[in-house]
Parts: sequence; structure tokens; C-alpha cells
Amino acid sequence: VQLQASGGGLVQPGGSLRLSCAASGFRLDYYVIGWFRQAPGKEREGVSCISSSEDSIYYADSVKGRFTISRDNAKNTVYLQMNSLKPEDTAVYYCVSTDRCTVVAENDYYAVDYWGKGTLVTVSS
Repeated sequence: VQLQASGGGLVQPGGSLRLSCAASGFRLDYYVIGWFRQAPGKEREGVSCISSSEDSIYYADSVKGRFTISRDNAKNTVYLQMNSLKPEDTAVYYCVSTDRCTVVAENDYYAVDYWGKGTLVTVSS
């Protein structure tokens, strides 16, 4: 069972990136998939999550209106579209699998089932 986040990079403020979370060894559509991020010197923060049926979607206040989470079950991949990026979005982003979105919303990272390797997003001019 493995999760792999990709799509990070260096982008200027106001720019966009799309992160991907691909799974191997299990089907993502059976799980709640979320994103955490950790900026240098800061605690890990729950950013967004999407339930298996897509009837529950969560965004942290800091990204609401700028980030969009979606899933493509045929590709066994979850995406995080990030627009209007700000320097404070700079962090390592991790995708996770869990059984409920409250794990992400409440930063309950000890309740995460699986963590993917992170991908670094740097927003800087």
C-alpha cells in the first residue's frame, strides 16, 4: 500500500499548481483522501479532504476559495488544484488516507491510516 504525492514546485505568488495523489496497492475510491501541509517551523496543518462518495469535502479557512480537491477514480488519483498561491502556502504537502474528513479538519494526524511522501511547494518571487 503506497500513496505518492507529486506536482510540487516553485511558483510565483498568484500562480497555480496541481498536486496529484496516486495510490498503488489499494483503491482510493474506498477511502477518504486528504491533504496536510507542513511549513518550516510550523505544525502540520490539515488543508483539505474528500470523502469516498464526494458528499463531504473540507477546506481549511486559509485555502477556502483558492484550492479545489477532486478525485478521478478511473486513474486512482486525487488532485488538489491550488490557485492564487501565496507565500504562506509554502510547505511540504502530504496526501493521506483515513476513514473520515474530521481527521483532517481537526488536525488529528495520529488517526491517519496512511501517509504519502510529501511534495514541496514553494511560492516565491
